[in-house]
Amino acid sequence: MSLSLVLVLGLFPLAMAYAAASDLVSMTISNRLCMILIAGFAICAVVLGFDLAKLGTHLAAGALVLTVSFGLFAAGWIGGGDAKLAAATALWFGFDQLMPYLSIAGLLGGLLTFAIIMLRARPLPAPMETWPWLRRLHAANEGVPYGIALAFAALLILPETAIWHAAIGV
Repeated sequence: MSLSLVLVLGLFPLAMAYAAASDLVSMTISNRLCMILIAGFAICAVVLGFDLAKLGTHLAAGALVLTVSFGLFAAGWIGGGDAKLAAATALWFGFDQLMPYLSIAGLLGGLLTFAIIMLRARPLPAPMETWPWLRRLHAANEGVPYGIALAFAALLILPETAIWHAAIGV
C-alpha cells in the first residue's frame, strides 16, 4: 500500500473524525491536528508528484480560505479552530472541489445549527445534565461546533477530489 493511499484513506478521514468529535465534546479543534493535516498534504503532494502549478493551486485555495475564514473569525462568526480546519481541508481539495466542499459545509452547518437551537429550546433530561460537554452544547450562550459540519462535508467530498483519484490510481 502506498504512502499516499495511507494518507488519503487513513490520515485524512481519521483527522476529520477527530476534529468533529473534539469540536462536539470540547468546542475546540487543536492546532496540532491542523498541522498534521498540512504535513500530511505536503507528504502526499510529494509522493504523488504534484508539479509546481498543481501545488500552487492547492496552496492558493488554502490561503484564500484561511484569509476569508480569519475575517469571519475576527467578526466573531466562527471559531478559530473552524477557520484553521477549513483552510487545512481546502489545501487538500484545491480549487477543483472547494465550492462543493464549502456549499455542503454551509448546508450541514445550517442543519447542525437548527438542531442545536431545537436542543436548546428544551430542557435536558436529568441523567444528561451530568455530562459537561452536553451541558455546554445546550447552553444558550455557547456557539455551534461548526467543525462537525466541516468534517462531514470533507468526508463527503473527498472521493470526488483529484488527490483521492491520484492516490487510488484512477
